[in-house]
Amino acid sequence: MVSAVNSAPVFTKINESGRVVIPAALRQQMGIKAGDSVLMEVEDGVLRMESHRARIRRIQREIAQFAKPGILASDELIAERREEARQEEEEIARDEAARRTGWPKADQVA
Repeated sequence: MVSAVNSAPVFTKINESGRVVIPAALRQQMGIKAGDSVLMEVEDGVLRMESHRARIRRIQREIAQFAKPGILASDELIAERREEARQEEEEIARDEAARRTGWPKADQVA
């Protein structure tokens, strides 16, 4: 399990090929093991390392603030697309009616 508590600084050296050993205690605290993917980035000169799993959880927490309780984003998206399709069908029907009657098309009406 990943701990939310910050650990004490740990000093290590970078070897000739640019590798750094992450001490076991830090790996355990981060919830990473050999073969896991990590993301590294530099922020204001500080190297930040995050496990793939931790990044997903963090992004999920950040996005959760936009979620509407009891409403699935997929259902909301489908409803929006259906409404757009309905409006397009109405416009096509108006254009078709205009074509038959000689009236201007919907996009030509001011």
